Amino acid sequence: MPITGIVITLNEAANIAACIRSLQRVCDEVIVVDSLSEDDTVAIAEAHGAHVIAQAYLGDGPQKAHGVPFARNDWILALDADERLADDAVALIEGLALDDPSQAYAFRRKNYVGNHWIRAAGFYPDSVTRLYNRTTAGYLPRKAHSSVEAPRVKLTQAHLDHFTYASLSHWIQRIDALSTRDAWAMKERGVTPSPLRPAVHALTATLRKLLFKGGLLQGADGMTVALTTAFHAYMKYAKLNELYENERTANAQEPPP
Repeated sequence: MPITGIVITLNEAANIAACIRSLQRVCDEVIVVDSLSEDDTVAIAEAHGAHVIAQAYLGDGPQKAHGVPFARNDWILALDADERLADDAVALIEGLALDDPSQAYAFRRKNYVGNHWIRAAGFYPDSVTRLYNRTTAGYLPRKAHSSVEAPRVKLTQAHLDHFTYASLSHWIQRIDALSTRDAWAMKERGVTPSPLRPAVHALTATLRKLLFKGGLLQGADGMTVALTTAFHAYMKYAKLNELYENERTANAQEPPP
């Protein structure tokens, strides 16, 4: 179909082949925007027929938008490297006329930890817009947690399989990496440090997941989602404070002009 699949990567050797194969079920072109990976991501992507563009990481939205001008099609299907099209998503896309560039399409995402599908505390349905026409829509220029802005979005019943974490240990490792990235993005936006924000945001996240998202009644999965979300919230604001503290220390150690 006249669709270009776009994936951003950083050391995704374990995931990229399956992601490309998934996109090739409906796309006649796949572009990988690679953030200077140090593993075999690029070689694997090229071996599977993808066009690889090397680009140091620009932030979530800018990085996802970077490959769009290189696409030969106006219709863009954006996946993360750990996402796959479920069979119902393939069937849905194959049945689309793609005759209205103002219409984008969102999919229900199934988030997995290993082989375990997490449905609790807002983890499902986790709706994400992934198919859009670049003439009318695109990713917002946010450095963290960007999303597609389009004139109209149709929420489909089709699914993406999101192999979010290989294990609980990997979940914690990802929180460490993502909270660092979030702190950097917040500092770029001018968010100021605060000794209270880490605890306040962690508490708010816990209450939101346990009470408003129903995690309190969803057993171990609900509690796991609540606690990991709180930990992520706490760490990104604590790391923001750390960035400012390190900056102040560095400035204090500079010799006067």
